[in-house]
Amino acid sequence: MIMVKELALKGHKKLLNAWAFYDWANSVYSLVISSAIFPIFYGALFRVAEIEKVTVFGGEIARAPLISYVSSAAFVFIAVVTPLVSGIADYLGNKKIFLKFFCYLGALSCIGLYWFSLENIYFSLCCYFFGLVGFWVSFAINNSYLPDIAYPEQQDGISAKGFSLGYIGSVILLLFNLTMVMAPSFFGITDDVGEVAEIKAMKYSFISVGIWWIVFSQYTFYHLPKGYKREGERKNIVLNGFLELKKVWRQLGHETRLKRYLAAFFVYSMAVQTIMLIAAYFGEEEIKWGSDSERTTGLIVSILVIQVVAVFGAFATARASNLFGNIKTLIVVNIFWLFLCIYAYFLQTPTDFYLAAGLVGIVMGGIQALSRSTYSKFLPKTTDTTSFFSFYDVAEKIGIVIGTFLYGAVAQWTGSMRNSTIFLGLFFLVGAFLLTRVKSDAKRS
Repeated sequence: MIMVKELALKGHKKLLNAWAFYDWANSVYSLVISSAIFPIFYGALFRVAEIEKVTVFGGEIARAPLISYVSSAAFVFIAVVTPLVSGIADYLGNKKIFLKFFCYLGALSCIGLYWFSLENIYFSLCCYFFGLVGFWVSFAINNSYLPDIAYPEQQDGISAKGFSLGYIGSVILLLFNLTMVMAPSFFGITDDVGEVAEIKAMKYSFISVGIWWIVFSQYTFYHLPKGYKREGERKNIVLNGFLELKKVWRQLGHETRLKRYLAAFFVYSMAVQTIMLIAAYFGEEEIKWGSDSERTTGLIVSILVIQVVAVFGAFATARASNLFGNIKTLIVVNIFWLFLCIYAYFLQTPTDFYLAAGLVGIVMGGIQALSRSTYSKFLPKTTDTTSFFSFYDVAEKIGIVIGTFLYGAVAQWTGSMRNSTIFLGLFFLVGAFLLTRVKSDAKRS
């Protein structure tokens, strides 16, 4: 007898948990690769080689600008490919196949980082590039499922649960990887000719991220529906995503509340995402750690503090939104971020940095989860959720490109990263002001 899988209905607990569980699967990338192990590994390669620049793309580029340029290029690519994918997915009625593709692309790219080396710099940078692409595009597609699987009153809670699961899962794997890096002999990892055990352990951690991502995403893939199939004749399927963005842009003219919210989100998201990307570099350069080992340990501890506190921060923000409404809560969170930026200007000691990390954790997960669920609530009634979330994610990625560029430019012009933190604070101030112009129809929105 042939067994047919029974799909859970919208709002069903099993479906909601399966959607949220994708954060558990893919968040290990953002912590282990983006924030913790890879930045340390990348710097160690240059220190071991006793060089600061490599010859690539027709010229000599220092290590920090090189990875920054590749990251910026990846986000430009993400901003272009996301609407391309969303248009095809909406017309085929199968966005799950694209979720799988970019999940596997990102996970296999993480595994490919095992072979990252200065000698094979182009292959190495491609793995880093497509790891970013796989993470962010699959994340965008998964976001677009939120209004499909959850009712408005469920979206704040399940969005927060997703981020919290991501923080918990990524911390678990990071702790395992850190144990492997700090005690490689316990895992049977020994020195080889030209490569110390700690570096080998870091490379094994990249493989663990890819395997974790692939394995745990299967639960999500099993329960999520394929998506809605677009009715009517299909034209311009390849370019339809961009046409859909244009259509969404036009529709915003009739959706005043959604348009104003997106404007506010675009501004404050620039600052949030930039801080998440450069926090480790700020701590490494501006804080007086004492020694290289203390610097490495201090940065990792700070990252762990952020992740652990963010679990509680996401739920606390969701609770506040239930009591006071999404927009009022987001305004308060933006003001909190503003004071954090001012505080960052005066950071000097490791203790200062640890305190800042804890405060960042309180509002980091909260602002992301609440921003996602608020946008979902403000959408007009439509089955075309992928295009609307594609617009949301393209706005976020363009903001990242602008934010990181402006941060670097201010730091370069003024000679201090501290001045850039004040500059980012202005984005939160403007974001809070723009949020005051967003009308809430009810207490919970």
